[in-house]
Amino acid sequence: MFKFEKNNEVIHKYMNAKIVIRPITKEDDPFIAKIIKTNLEEFDAAIEGTAYTDKETTAMFDAYKNERSIYYIALLNDEIIAGCGINPLKDGKSNICELQKMYMLPKARGKRIGKQLILKCLDFAKKSGYEKCYLETFPNMIAAIELYKKNGFKIIDHALGDTCHYSCNVWMLKEL
Repeated sequence: MFKFEKNNEVIHKYMNAKIVIRPITKEDDPFIAKIIKTNLEEFDAAIEGTAYTDKETTAMFDAYKNERSIYYIALLNDEIIAGCGINPLKDGKSNICELQKMYMLPKARGKRIGKQLILKCLDFAKKSGYEKCYLETFPNMIAAIELYKKNGFKIIDHALGDTCHYSCNVWMLKEL
């Protein structure tokens, strides 16, 4: 894989594919909302208490305007295929952020895009002064859990903060 940065974008070459990771724009909102909802449907998690019914899902650009927040979009040959973000943990300590809404189309899987999104988000989190990163997911998202573990997240036995995602029952934390 070949990688370089240009104008706040990370550009990767994976085989013959051009992969760009950049901050979200307002125009990206409907595309990433569809990816999030499609993923949750795929994993039987299109239910209350998840990103499926979260108001932020349809207004992602606005949800990540805080100076300690970012949402990255991944494009494969100019098509939005994935996203992942960092936000302060709601009703949590100021030194804890949350890795949020990491979802990708099936064609994005296996190309190391998830890893690159996580690394970019964690780098942003460290630079923003966070000391820990929290996330929530579902037990049937096995590949995602393994990816999180490979990137230093450990399963914990309880939820942190008040994310309103009460249907998620796998909680993970990483020291930054």
